[in-house]
Amino acid sequence: MSNIIKPRILITGATGQVGGKTIDFLLSDTSIEIVAAVRTAEKAVPFTEKGIKMVILDFDDESTHIPAFKNIDRIFMVTAYTVDMLRQSKALLDNAKKAGVKHIVHLGACGPDDTTIGHWAWHQFVERYIEWCGFSYTHLRPQDFMQNLLGYGGKKAIENGILHHYVSDARMSWVDVDNVAEVAAVTLVHPELHAGKTYRLGYDGKNFNEIAALMTSIVGKPFRYEPLSPDVFLQSMIDAGAEMAYMGCVYDHWKRYAAGTIPGADDTFDNFQKITGKQPTKWADFIEKHKAQLDY
Repeated sequence: MSNIIKPRILITGATGQVGGKTIDFLLSDTSIEIVAAVRTAEKAVPFTEKGIKMVILDFDDESTHIPAFKNIDRIFMVTAYTVDMLRQSKALLDNAKKAGVKHIVHLGACGPDDTTIGHWAWHQFVERYIEWCGFSYTHLRPQDFMQNLLGYGGKKAIENGILHHYVSDARMSWVDVDNVAEVAAVTLVHPELHAGKTYRLGYDGKNFNEIAALMTSIVGKPFRYEPLSPDVFLQSMIDAGAEMAYMGCVYDHWKRYAAGTIPGADDTFDNFQKITGKQPTKWADFIEKHKAQLDY
């Protein structure tokens, strides 16, 4: 019997799309031990069925933090889409430091260091606090998720071949969630290779007319883009009772995309192959992979 103690990696946001896919990439790696963080025992069921260890962790209940971090070496830190992410992140990191956690991989947001987009900047404040606390770290800054065109907020994003969005004809930088999760997995397994790094993750620049044309060609049915005013988004968030400190920032950045006032909005990067040894997903690959879901 081996006496080697494996590094224990805690995945927060384990029930979300990035956290869940990160676990999928880690499952075959026998050099580490995965621990899934969930808020309730009910949400633990899918993980226990797979033989994955789990802990109860509620970002808003600090009494759950230290027990969840016991014997944890590395954390994949995924926060919710509210302004509370700032307070929650500080408490989480303070308690992780007390518990002796060594390495943090943080899922942030788009943008260069000098961004003035509100919620992107919030994530950068969290990045700086991670560094100030003295953790070994890797910061991930994904661009817009390709999966948002399959569905967003529980709703289909495309109806009868019509794409709606709030950015006029702006070209944006895109990334497949699978690529984000694979980078997260690699940086969690090999912190010695990725410590101190900030990785911007965006691998295809396209506007919605270009994406619709690709869908038409690959799916074999007509797709077209009909832009909406960002004010439509704002009103829908108000009507849904969304947390408006965060959604107000999202509204602002849709307006700035549409106006063409976000520098480098369609910037793409060449780091994926170096990190993973693979080629990143481009829009044509993504559409082919999800052709059945896009058909109508």
